[in-house]
Amino acid sequence: MRRRAFLSLGTAALAAPALPSVASTAASAVLPSKAQITTLVRRVADQWIATHPDPGDNGWARSTFFSGLMAAYRLTNEKRYLDYTRSWAEKASYGIPGGVTTRHADNHNCIQAYVDLYEVEPSANKLSAAIDTLHRMVAGSKIDDWWWDDALHMAMPSFARIGRLQGDPAYATKLYQLYNHTKRTRGLWVASSGLWYRDDRFLPGKIVSPNGKPVLWSRGNGWVAAAHAKTLKALATNHQNAAEYRDTLTQLIGALRPIQRSDGFWNVNLGDPQHLPGPETSGTAFFAFATAYAIRTGLVAASAYQPMAARAWNGMVATAVHTDGFLGYVQKVGDRPESSQPITYDSTADFGVGGFLLAGSELAGLAG
Repeated sequence: MRRRAFLSLGTAALAAPALPSVASTAASAVLPSKAQITTLVRRVADQWIATHPDPGDNGWARSTFFSGLMAAYRLTNEKRYLDYTRSWAEKASYGIPGGVTTRHADNHNCIQAYVDLYEVEPSANKLSAAIDTLHRMVAGSKIDDWWWDDALHMAMPSFARIGRLQGDPAYATKLYQLYNHTKRTRGLWVASSGLWYRDDRFLPGKIVSPNGKPVLWSRGNGWVAAAHAKTLKALATNHQNAAEYRDTLTQLIGALRPIQRSDGFWNVNLGDPQHLPGPETSGTAFFAFATAYAIRTGLVAASAYQPMAARAWNGMVATAVHTDGFLGYVQKVGDRPESSQPITYDSTADFGVGGFLLAGSELAGLAG
């Protein structure tokens, strides 16, 4: 799979030509009303569903869309969203890509939407494969599976939510062991800033931007932010690891504030504003989602961070959302700033739409 493949390119080969800058307008720092946000959530969700009569596979990308669609369902109580998600899960027989023996985090992302469906319409068959595959990891001693930061979003919430439903603390224990290995043993977390490297190819002294600066991929950090927010939603506030997850999310969100673009977006490289600058929707959407969660739960001050979240939302609406609800400026499948360039008004992907729906659904809670 191209996204997961290790590339054997040297630093020089990674230098992509600069693209013409996109004309931008400063985004409003005022959050729209709940009704206005909900209208945009519906428009974007409806456009995707109307143009994708086949709900697709249950891989990581489409599963992220359905996580967002179920958030939109909880916001709107729109039965069509529930029915479309159910049809997707039933098409896959609530199975796990690669089978229940898989340890790959991407293959565990679908579990999040399965749990969403279970919580609306409980039925044991919805979670039997999910419980089987995660229990196999919980029962073993291996903890080095999550070698890239995207993995945190794909699997952390699944472990937390299945563990909660099972009433079994071993799931959260294994989750933390896997997380800590990614964060500290692999060293993907930058303790001084709170941002994250995508994987160990980008650690200090390795791949850098054409300007010699760190490569801190926006969507990779977006995955991390969303992972922490979703996991904290599933854990008890007094869980032994919740404080660390809260602190880590708070630090990451704090690092985002001074580097947000005036148009509300974040650049594809958070470590170098001159490295392929321009609007990018997927990272921005996940940051908006996580920031809204952090505001709502009191992790960060609304006075300081609601304007940041509002600028992100208003920027996406003004720049990336077409009149029919098509969502543009999404960097497609990749693992670094250069991936799937150029990013344009007509660039979209299912996981980006899912991120937008997550952001809108969470922000609507602040606006309401």
